[in-house]
Amino acid sequence: MASADDQAFHEFEEATNLLAETPDAATTSRSDQLTPQGHVAVAVGSGGSYGAEDEVEEESDKAALLQEKQQQQPGFWTFSYYQSFFDVDTSQVLNRIKGSLLPRPGHNFVRHHLRNRPDLYGPFWICATLAFVLAVTGNLTLVLAQRRDPSIHYSPQFHKVTVAGISIYCYAWLVPLALWGFLRWRKGVRERMGPYTFLETVCVYGYSLFVFIPMVVLWLIPVPWLQWLFGALALGLSATGLVFTLWPVVREDTRLVAMVLLSAVVLLHALLAVGCKLYFFQSLPPENVAPPPQITSLPSNIPLPPTLPKSMAPS
Repeated sequence: MASADDQAFHEFEEATNLLAETPDAATTSRSDQLTPQGHVAVAVGSGGSYGAEDEVEEESDKAALLQEKQQQQPGFWTFSYYQSFFDVDTSQVLNRIKGSLLPRPGHNFVRHHLRNRPDLYGPFWICATLAFVLAVTGNLTLVLAQRRDPSIHYSPQFHKVTVAGISIYCYAWLVPLALWGFLRWRKGVRERMGPYTFLETVCVYGYSLFVFIPMVVLWLIPVPWLQWLFGALALGLSATGLVFTLWPVVREDTRLVAMVLLSAVVLLHALLAVGCKLYFFQSLPPENVAPPPQITSLPSNIPLPPTLPKSMAPS
């Protein structure tokens, strides 16, 4: 019994000396934190909690990423592989749309909204909606023009649905593919560059097209300068979001390559907007406008009937 008391006294004395050497130390006396031999646990720290909340959050993120990596990924030829890219809820899609409409300097769309979980649900339906709205509003423009001018002959132009769908989906997939391939190639030249994945690039471009949907609806207003103003505002918002998202990647490259690449991204975006304006909202071609009535003149070799004398003319 005495030996146990002596051992406890020595442990208490060691703890007292440790506390004297480190005044910021904190002792824990809960029974569940005791060592198996009943020793007193002493936590030595300076400044309190060492940023415990940040460490816990970082550890939880690492554990989640490790758990995702440990899960067996299905093959790309299986349906379950693509099903994961459509596994998003409405709040996530709305949050990403909001992020694409309100670009801010230093606010990376991939880091703050995608968070290593790109989806294809939002880009797919945004492209489908934009193509449908383009075709419908393009036909409505001609209908409204016919009501203002009855001489215009209008017939439904169903081919615009196909043209809009092919144009939008090719842009939303081929341009990100070319951009991703170029960044991958530059990564081999500049080792510090870390490009986004292909799906992240597609996701960024898909959500950047959302602002064009309300722009196309506003193009129904038959005021040309107002249509161009709405187009410039939408183009500015969309292109700004792309530049802010791509800048953290391309800034590691040379200044010339970064400027050329960002200029090409903005130029292709502008060509898409201007092309939609000129094709789907163009003025009617000549064959759709009724020609004015023409007065036929008689040949010169046909003699005219003699005129009556003034005395015989009816009064």
